[in-house]
Amino acid sequence: MPRVSLVQKEQAHPVVKKLYEKNEAQGWPVLNLFKVLGHCPYIGLNFQRLGNAILHGEGLSPKLRELAILRVGDLAHSVYEFTKHTEIGKKAGVTTQQVAEISKYRTSPAFDEKERAVLAYTDEVAEKIAVQDTTFATLKRYFNEAEIVELTTAIGYYGLVCRVLVALQVELES
Repeated sequence: MPRVSLVQKEQAHPVVKKLYEKNEAQGWPVLNLFKVLGHCPYIGLNFQRLGNAILHGEGLSPKLRELAILRVGDLAHSVYEFTKHTEIGKKAGVTTQQVAEISKYRTSPAFDEKERAVLAYTDEVAEKIAVQDTTFATLKRYFNEAEIVELTTAIGYYGLVCRVLVALQVELES
């Protein structure tokens, strides 16, 4: 059971109502995550703006971004996040085997060395914040600085998403 109510459009602050209407006009559902964030109109608005910017990306492969997001959801035990990004990840090229074996990526044949570098980096950023020099050096073999910043931002943002979802026990939409 969710710990806070879901803000419905009829009761929403004008900023939130406009955001909901924009999502609906673009054919996107208003996710329960955003309904929870509707309690804080300006935080919710900018939260969604940053998420959309990360999802549209600037240069990082969508598949690699989604692998990192799935790993963050896996580490955070966020069923909501993992479920939502399984769908998005598959559209970006993540395989069913990769989804199933993300927690054992180090030994799974489903991942190549570049993907393992992303996932090892994700583990350290998500769990420890500090990253070992060897992990970063491996990542740097595959990515330029802009891609590394984009990846780091995605990991941090989705860590925040998982914290909101898990702490407030936000339920998946039916």
